[in-house]
Amino acid sequence: MNLENIKKSIVTNVYHIPADKKVALHKHPKHDEIFYCIKGDGFGVLEDREVELTIGKAFIVPAGEMHALRSDRNLYVSAFLIPVVEE
Repeated sequence: MNLENIKKSIVTNVYHIPADKKVALHKHPKHDEIFYCIKGDGFGVLEDREVELTIGKAFIVPAGEMHALRSDRNLYVSAFLIPVVEE
């Protein structure tokens, strides 16, 4: 396991999800994704349920699972794509 390669493959983003934005369900086959709510509120969406997101709460999506975000107002999240390490 090469830790430098893993570190280089971690992707970070900050997203603003306004009420009128529609985020389509999608998946990342080789990455887990972690969303951390930094402002506002909304929902992490899975195929069969939703997870409430408020400031300081996280939504974790395993690799290969369909997911999206939605908000009735404004949602701001930090997002981290973490590669699945196979040994």
